[in-house]
Amino acid sequence: MNNEIVIGIDTSNYTTSVALMTSDGHLIANEKAPLPVKHGECGLRQSEAVFAHIKNIPTLMERLAAHLGKESAVAIGVSERPRNVDGSYMPCFLSGVAVAGGMSAVSGAPLYKFSHQCGHIMAAIHSADRYDLLDKEFVAFHVSGGTTEMLKVTPDKCSFHAELIGGTADLNAGQVIDRIGVYLGLNFPCGKEIEALALQNDKKIPKKKISGKELEINLSGLENMAVKLYKETSDAPLVAAFTLEFIANSLIYLVSEYEARFGKTEFLFAGGVMSNSIIKQKLSSVCSASFAEPALSADNAVGIAALCARRYNLEK
Repeated sequence: MNNEIVIGIDTSNYTTSVALMTSDGHLIANEKAPLPVKHGECGLRQSEAVFAHIKNIPTLMERLAAHLGKESAVAIGVSERPRNVDGSYMPCFLSGVAVAGGMSAVSGAPLYKFSHQCGHIMAAIHSADRYDLLDKEFVAFHVSGGTTEMLKVTPDKCSFHAELIGGTADLNAGQVIDRIGVYLGLNFPCGKEIEALALQNDKKIPKKKISGKELEINLSGLENMAVKLYKETSDAPLVAAFTLEFIANSLIYLVSEYEARFGKTEFLFAGGVMSNSIIKQKLSSVCSASFAEPALSADNAVGIAALCARRYNLEK
């Protein structure tokens, strides 16, 4: 392990995240703070998210400072937008960009900007120890509250080129999980609690046809089906298990459609929804799949730090 240290910063619509990593890829610290959401609500307005990040960042930076000691960062990485495409924009990322830009200006350390999505992909690569994927084209899923996308990913020296080839046509997987979870009285974001409920289920899960065409799925109907099932049964664990099985089967449909068209391949799964053990188990049973550990599936700055280290090493 060397003594050169990089900092990663990510300010998503769910979590404030900062990370320290050596330039050779050793993770030193991964500090996160969720954005507070009132019970019964499904998320925050962007102005609320920006304010929450501004409140969270000083505390997280103090925690990083304890790990940093007397060392100085040689580079700073930050997520500046949701996806690596023109027009992709969310104000919450400006919080991290402002902090990272100030740190770079004062310290003289170079500032590297990436997309939140590329950070998720890199976090999964780092967590699964699949650095071999940086040398070839591969297929990745980014499944979260804000995104449900199938991507053809081509690494480059700065980050990734991610071409959208499939995914949801309406609601995102995490979005519908949160809506159903809030309906059941769970706390937002609802992923962990709805998984815990689903694991309590001992009833037969109703089978419903997946809505899919080519490399596209529809998830908007799931919310209505889950609400109807709860009204009929008053069984929250059953509804939770039904919800997660439907999402897993929808993703399996996309995997099967892709392999039917292009042949067997390896898939990388990233994003907060992919921390769900039920969905992971079902996907692992039907395809060659790599996943991040739960802490690095959810929003985090580790992938941004790893991209920063890679960029620094290529340019120094």
